[in-house]
Amino acid sequence: MWDERYAGDDYVYGTEPNDYLKAQADLFASGARVLCLAEGEGRNAVYLAEQGIDVVAVDASVVGLSKAERLARARGVSIETRTADLAEFDLGHGQWDGIVSIFCHLPPEVRQALHQKVFDALKPGGLFVLEAYRPEQLLFKTGGPPRAEWMMTAEQLQEELAPLQFEQLQEMDRPIHEGRGHTGLGAVVQAVCIKM
Repeated sequence: MWDERYAGDDYVYGTEPNDYLKAQADLFASGARVLCLAEGEGRNAVYLAEQGIDVVAVDASVVGLSKAERLARARGVSIETRTADLAEFDLGHGQWDGIVSIFCHLPPEVRQALHQKVFDALKPGGLFVLEAYRPEQLLFKTGGPPRAEWMMTAEQLQEELAPLQFEQLQEMDRPIHEGRGHTGLGAVVQAVCIKM
């Protein structure tokens, strides 16, 4: 499905980083090792690499990651890409300064299992940055999955990401303009968590 979606020459979600991630990017020190989940065509990973961050982008789509590598070359940076199903991907233990999840929408059981791995995968002091659609997004129809259960709420994240400490956690409706894939008002949840 995602290989087909990413098959054209254009970038479905654009080539500019997600606004929320961009606002949090200075939380990562230059040289930090950051994992980007469900990175697709690479816009966020490439932006972080431009900030001097050591980025690994993981996605199930070979086509998407090929475009991510092409975008990185065009911007004069390098990223590491890994093709993997997040239901089976090993995040490792204590190896990431940061993990980024931008509109990473998965079946609930896969998402919950993935979120449970985040704490172990982060180094002490490591950060988890997330923006996702809330179920109310179905009313806006401006992007995101067609199923409410694939979306997230602040309450769910508090449960799924324990024992991380939340530095930020908010729900809001905001305008999103990310290529043709996310265009218009979006119902989102945003979070920054730290491993103490």
